[in-house]
Amino acid sequence: MANVRNLKKDINYVLGDIIEAVYVWEYANTDKDTKKSEAIIDEAIETFDVLIAKVNDRTVENRKAHFKSIKNELEDKGRALIEKINKLG
Repeated sequence: MANVRNLKKDINYVLGDIIEAVYVWEYANTDKDTKKSEAIIDEAIETFDVLIAKVNDRTVENRKAHFKSIKNELEDKGRALIEKINKLG
């Protein structure tokens, strides 16, 4: 199913880009404490694990609605993580 593959790619790209943005911030701000930025990375990895587990759940009856809710959750979590990165500055 191409939809599942694309959803997994979206999850990977979005959260990967967020982690990369945190690393760029850390590299640009070597004089600042990295505890908050490391927490953002940990949260992104945890979000990745949860969303991939939801995508791989085969017990769902309405798969189309399930995938749509996963995509919406990815958008919400992604925005929240980006806001946290913006507040690091």
